[in-house]
Amino acid sequence: MASARHRVTSRGPFSSILFRHPGKGGWHFAPIPLALAPPVTRGWGRTPVHAVVDGHAWDTSVWRAKGGGAVLAVPKRVRGEKKHGDTVTVTITFDEDD
Repeated sequence: MASARHRVTSRGPFSSILFRHPGKGGWHFAPIPLALAPPVTRGWGRTPVHAVVDGHAWDTSVWRAKGGGAVLAVPKRVRGEKKHGDTVTVTITFDEDD
């Protein structure tokens, strides 16, 4: 039986400027340029990825943003003291066949 071949793709590292979604408890996001955004592979415009932000790695998803591009939610445990307007270095890895 033939084994499945997966096309694992890595994009980055690239710089991104954090923004905070407005409102109480708003999340922080790192925008991903459209040219670097992974293809949508799941419902609601998301793609599972392995993300590395400033050396901190975790498994998460990239979400398509309104108006083009995509965003990566960056939790407090990853971004540390960085906040809205600060620059982070991002690398994402994903399985194009997933």
